[in-house]
Amino acid sequence: MTSAYDQFLNGRPRIRPNRIELTRRSFVAGAAAATGAALLPASSRAATVLDEGTPFSEAWLRTEARRLAAEPYRPPGPALPGALTELTYDDHRDIRFRTDQALWRGDDLPFEVQFFHPGGLFQTPVHIFEVRDGLAREVAYGAELFDYGANELPPLPEDLGFAGFRLHYPLNRPDYLDELVVFLGASYFRALGRGHQYGLSARGLAIDTATSQGEEFPAFTAFWLKRPLPGADRAMAYALLDSPSVTGAYTFIITPGDATVMDVSVALFPRTAVERLGVAPLTSMYLFGPNDRLGIDDFRPRVHDSDGLAVWTGSGERIWRPLVNPESLRISSFTDETPRGFGLVQRERDFEAYQDLEARYELRPTAWVQPLGDWGRGRVQLIEIPTDEEIHDNIVAYWVPETPVEPGRELSFGYRLHWCTRPPQPPAGGLVVATHVGAGSVPDSRKFVIDYAGGPLDDLAPDAPVEPVVTVWHGEVHNPVAVHNDAVGGWRLFFDMTSDADRPVEMRAFLRLDDAALTETWSYQWTT
Repeated sequence: MTSAYDQFLNGRPRIRPNRIELTRRSFVAGAAAATGAALLPASSRAATVLDEGTPFSEAWLRTEARRLAAEPYRPPGPALPGALTELTYDDHRDIRFRTDQALWRGDDLPFEVQFFHPGGLFQTPVHIFEVRDGLAREVAYGAELFDYGANELPPLPEDLGFAGFRLHYPLNRPDYLDELVVFLGASYFRALGRGHQYGLSARGLAIDTATSQGEEFPAFTAFWLKRPLPGADRAMAYALLDSPSVTGAYTFIITPGDATVMDVSVALFPRTAVERLGVAPLTSMYLFGPNDRLGIDDFRPRVHDSDGLAVWTGSGERIWRPLVNPESLRISSFTDETPRGFGLVQRERDFEAYQDLEARYELRPTAWVQPLGDWGRGRVQLIEIPTDEEIHDNIVAYWVPETPVEPGRELSFGYRLHWCTRPPQPPAGGLVVATHVGAGSVPDSRKFVIDYAGGPLDDLAPDAPVEPVVTVWHGEVHNPVAVHNDAVGGWRLFFDMTSDADRPVEMRAFLRLDDAALTETWSYQWTT
């Protein structure tokens, strides 16, 4: 017998009774409705209409993704009505989910789910199911779930689906449901830890980013949300990913807290060969900072969601690469085997460093990828794209496995994604706390100034014989010096660099004492 999943995945009519129907009910949310959060109701219960459901399991999802990969790619459908595809950004923002219609509202559960309307930039229909007692029932789209604001739209199809969803949880106080996680657009998602404001995003997969053939954007086309038990401290979601090149089955175990943690299990099934597969991709914004202010006329000292890429290699080395907004596309690779972690980090946490009362960049989360299991050989790749506005995400980082991606070869990855203020298991050595770049004292040179603090540096005497170790490819180092820095309670390394090579200059620097490294490794690329 053909299941409801098979029918909708193959583009045939879906079984409409196999769904959850969210009904309208009265609830006063006050100002929370405008922000997407909702006060916990004292006593209320959302009505639902459920049928017997369809069996669902993680094994079924993997089997389905494998089956799809053996078939030609078919774009998600049906196409949205023109009235939705023509919505502007502001038009679409004016369509708001009615918070009193949230899934699990009033069921004495710690989580609830709200949905996004398709249209505008979000034209891939997403179908969402609730899983309860091993059975899945589709959450049915309905116009009554949304407030359309000033939009005047014609009657819309009953099987429209959604653009995505957001998960709410009392993250910051026990009587208020904050946004915790959002899945919206292609395979993008983002999350918050306690006290954070939204910043960078993650994706399910990156394909051929910054390659000559152009990037392919896989999409999550269906989600299965496991109904939590009363008092649960975590939520579970499953997702089906589809694209012309790859299908995938994803499991997310989401645990909110000071750092919100996602355990992600991924099974990928290539349809075609892929030149560059990006696993656990992160996407962020970097406009300018102290190391990269050429041509900037802005009262704010820095503007970015992340200020560096951190890598913890399989051999144990800690690397810090400050981000830049380059004049042209820049690609950096860090070859490794069995990496211990990498992430896009917002290291600077002082409001004075940003001076932005609206954006509050100092509250943006860090995203840290902790591989689970042996990822083998490959490379962490950093993509930096020129931008002249802070509205554009221009930074991408991911893992590229050395194993070729070919049809019939399945790939599996597991990782723990931390949305945090500081990455877990911080380096034992001193951290890079500032990078400054300016005119050098040697003719035609640039001066690089790196401040380190913390770790063993805290216990060193100011006259300790600390040695700067600087390595440059395609350039020459002049006058490297390490001095104690009372201002930050650490040490400062500075040097001049010259190069006449018509290629990027790669630099590495750290401090050592008696042949022992005292700090993480500062890594930087300079284009002359």
